[in-house]
Amino acid sequence: MPSADRRSVLTGLTATGLMGCTARGGTTASMSAAPEVFDLSALERDHGGRLGFVARDTASGRTLAWRGEERFVYCSTFKMYLAAATLIRVQNGQEDLDRQVPITRADMINHAPVTEPAIGSTLSVEQLMKSTVEVSDNPAANLLLKAMGGLGPMQAFYRSLGDTTTRVDRFEPEMNRLDGDKDTIQPLQSAANIQRLFLSADTPLNAASQTKLLQWMFDAPTGMARIKAGVSAGWRVAHKTGTGGYGPTNDIGVLYPPTGAPVVLAVYYHAARDDEGNEGVIAKATRMALEALGHG
Repeated sequence: MPSADRRSVLTGLTATGLMGCTARGGTTASMSAAPEVFDLSALERDHGGRLGFVARDTASGRTLAWRGEERFVYCSTFKMYLAAATLIRVQNGQEDLDRQVPITRADMINHAPVTEPAIGSTLSVEQLMKSTVEVSDNPAANLLLKAMGGLGPMQAFYRSLGDTTTRVDRFEPEMNRLDGDKDTIQPLQSAANIQRLFLSADTPLNAASQTKLLQWMFDAPTGMARIKAGVSAGWRVAHKTGTGGYGPTNDIGVLYPPTGAPVVLAVYYHAARDDEGNEGVIAKATRMALEALGHG
């Protein structure tokens, strides 16, 4: 992203927090207005599955939600949060962007586009974060989780955002497997977390960390047929995808229009495995929401 774009992104990083809305299993962070029911049942009837969707227009304060309080396996969308948690550790002097982490064959699990070629050498903490966000490298995510002390500190990160409901139970790849409420999140809570990190005055991320994480999210080549396919020309999308081998297809992030305030989006679609069809559902829901919010 050009430097001018970076400045324009950071210009809008002030917005009120979200006002309280009770969710199954706990309370979401505050929302400025009660969510409006955004009926996506027709999409579910046409394509099957269960769609959790939240769009919040930070200009108007309107929040559209469908199944916003239900739980969904988040898959690799958590890697954006993992990078945020690691950046906060860097800010606090608990981690170093340049620290070199040995990469071994024992670290390898499925989907290792950056770490596998590095076996026998090292990658920096910054390289591990970048690879988890941009290309969803699974061993890199596990190495970052272990570096922070395991699953407990990751769950504590969510709690520090005011998120009392998101579950952190397993490492990659087991955390993708559906098992009750393990490793699940509520779309309303995810949207609240995103707003807190990127658009609220009380964000725990400093400006340098925000810029770095947003750059990785802008540059991510994954999910081109999801949220990015649902926006008009001129919009910029900072996002993180997540996909499960048995059907979950997710995408979360911040959408920046050519002019005006951004829109926060959290989409979790759980259906039978149909990559093209599932991604199309996310794109269509995104278009519908932006039109409903006056961005058509």
